[in-house]
Amino acid sequence: MLGTIATTIAIIAVSWVGLLMLMGRFEIRRGLTVVVGCFVLFGASAIAGGIRASVGSEVAIAYVPPEVGPPPYVPPPRRNPDPYAGASVPGR
Repeated sequence: MLGTIATTIAIIAVSWVGLLMLMGRFEIRRGLTVVVGCFVLFGASAIAGGIRASVGSEVAIAYVPPEVGPPPYVPPPRRNPDPYAGASVPGR
């Protein structure tokens, strides 16, 4: 957003608004809005740095995931290969 194209567009916008203000076809309040908008657009990083410096020291909050190991090994349940084993044996 701060490249050559954006700078060129801002220069054209400010000069066009200035020309319209000189001819009396544009209100001063509206013209100042365009100029202030360009200042905010190109000075956003400096404005943010000033706000952060006025608040205090820079605090970096980083997400630290909890250390979680792999789940414990659970052996598969033992299965009887004969589904009818013990079905005909009388109970004791």
